[in-house]
Amino acid sequence: MPDIPLTMIVLLCVAALAAGWIDAVVGGGGLLLLPVLLLGLPSHTPAAHALGTNKAVAIVGTTGAAVTYARKAPVDVRTAVRIGIAALAGSSAGAFFAAGMSTDVLKPVIMVVLLGVAAFVILRPAFGTAPATGPATRRQILAAIGLAGLGIGFYDGLIGPGTGTFLVLALTALLHLDLVTASATAKIVNCCTNAGALATFAWQGAVLWQLAALMAVFNLAGGTLGAHTALKQGSGFVRVVLLTVVFALVGNMAYEQWVA
Repeated sequence: MPDIPLTMIVLLCVAALAAGWIDAVVGGGGLLLLPVLLLGLPSHTPAAHALGTNKAVAIVGTTGAAVTYARKAPVDVRTAVRIGIAALAGSSAGAFFAAGMSTDVLKPVIMVVLLGVAAFVILRPAFGTAPATGPATRRQILAAIGLAGLGIGFYDGLIGPGTGTFLVLALTALLHLDLVTASATAKIVNCCTNAGALATFAWQGAVLWQLAALMAVFNLAGGTLGAHTALKQGSGFVRVVLLTVVFALVGNMAYEQWVA
C-alpha cells in the first residue's frame, strides 16, 4: 500500500462508507469515492490505480447491497443477470472506444439529458412509486437488455459517472418497476459490470489491494445499510435521493467541463 497519512486513510474509509450508502439507495457512489481516491493517493500514483482500486472497493459494497435487496425485495434475478451480461459486453466495448475518443464532447449532451430526467421526475411525482402490475413482457425485457444493458453498459465503459443512477431510471421506465425494485435490480447489473472492469484492472496490475480491502469493509457496511434504508423508507425517499444525485452529477460534470 502506498505511503498515505493516517488522517487520509480515515477520510478514504468514511468516503467509502458514504459512497456505499448512496450507491445502494440510487447509484452514483462513484461520484464521491473516485474523486476522494484521486485526492488521497500520492500525486505520483497513476490514475489507473485509482480507477482499479475504486472498482475493487465498489464491487464489495454493490454485492452486499444486491444480496440484501434480493432477500427482501421482489427482484427478478434471472432478468437482472441477463441485463447484467449485456451490460458487461457493452462496458467492454465502451472501454475499447474510450481510448480514442474525447469524452469532453459527450459530457454537455449527458448534462442536458440528466437535467431533462430531473425535470421529468419532478413533474411526474408518481414516477417509480407504483409497484409493478405483473411480470415484465418479453418486449420489455429485450428493451431493457438493449438500453439498460448494452447502452448504459457502453456508457459505463466510455465515461462512467452516474451509471447506477441511469440504470435505476432506465429500469423503472422500461420494466415499470418501483424505484426500490429498480435500485435492487440495478445492483445486480452493477455487479456484472464491476466484475468485468475489475478483472481488466487486476490483469493490468492497477489495483492497490491492501487499501482496497480496508475501504471495502466500510463500503460493504454502507451498501448494506443503504439497501436496508431504501427498503424501509420506500420509493418516496429513493426519489428524493435520486434527484439529489442527479443534480450532484450535473454539477460535477459542469465543473470538470468548464472550471477545472
